[in-house]
This record gives sequence, structure tokens and C-alpha cells, in this order.
Amino acid sequence: MQCSSSSIVGFRFSLYPMTNDFISVITKALQETDTSNVWMHTDDVSTVIRGKQVHVFNVAKALTLHVAKTGEHIALSGTFSAGCPGDTAGDVFLDKGDEVANTDTTKQYISSQFALYPLNNPDYMNVIYREIDRAKAHGVYNESMHYASGIHGDIHEVFDFYEQSFTHARSDEHQHLVMTVSMSINSPSHGGL
Repeated sequence: MQCSSSSIVGFRFSLYPMTNDFISVITKALQETDTSNVWMHTDDVSTVIRGKQVHVFNVAKALTLHVAKTGEHIALSGTFSAGCPGDTAGDVFLDKGDEVANTDTTKQYISSQFALYPLNNPDYMNVIYREIDRAKAHGVYNESMHYASGIHGDIHEVFDFYEQSFTHARSDEHQHLVMTVSMSINSPSHGGL
């Protein structure tokens, strides 16, 4: 049984453009992304967005895509979280509808890694294995590795998988879930993929 989609979801992330002009790359991406459906705060280390799951994933993907469209080599590191006790900042955004604000369909290859942490769930390994199987069925699975699983492909397919996995790894009984992601975009090591 999946938990209610009305609980607040958050994503804290840091972007690392491999360019001397990193400030304008990040600020331009923030300006080009419609963040009206989420609560957002940026400090000197990272940015956090909170709200309904559909909008948090939509904004996360849009920001990543806008940064990627610069052509610069970009790294992103972030943590999605749901069901955290006492997490209320941004709960006013739970009243938003489900229509997403960012609809850019530009293709973009990304290589990434993710790890799931179904907190307080004694069956956590089966949850993780099930989501790895989902990645394989979704066609985005890359490889097994210590402490993570490799996920790659077009940004839209990768984020679609991440959102599905985040939904299915939670339940009414075990709502607290953390998912970490690391991404590499426009890397010379991708070899033109």
C-alpha cells in the first residue's frame, strides 16, 4: 500500500558547474525554472525545495535540464526526503494542483547514481531490490556498485524512474524515505552518449 501523496516532499541539492562562470550558470538556471509551485530556499552551500512530490521532481528536473543546456560539465548531488517528522516548511504548497509548470522536453543524456534508504522499514533490502528491478525494466539501469546503483539515459526517463521509485519505496506504514542522487552531465568521459 502506498502512502498518501499529500505528504510534503523535499529535495536539498548542490550544483557544481565545471566552469569559472559557475555563478551565472546556476543563477540563469534558477531564473529559467518556474518555481512557483514549490517552497525554495538557497544558502551558501545548497538549495532546498519543498512541496507536493509532483512539483518537487518537476522543478528538480527543470533546474538540472536548464543547467545542462549550457553545455558545461555539471555535477549535481542531492537528497530527496519524505515523511520526515516535523517537516512543515512549505506545507502551504501542498494545496497546489497537479499540473506541472515546467514542460521543456529537450533531450539530455545524464549519468547518475542513486541510493534508497527506507527508514524504519525492516524489509528495506527487498524494497531496494524491487526498485533496482524497476530500473532494469525501465531501461535506465547501468550497473551495480558499492553503496549505490548506476542509472543513466535521457533526463526525462531518469527523473521519471526516480519519481516512480520514490513513490513505490514508501508505504502508509513506512512513510519516511530518503533517496540520494549524484549526477554527471556533459562529462567528457561520457564519450558522446
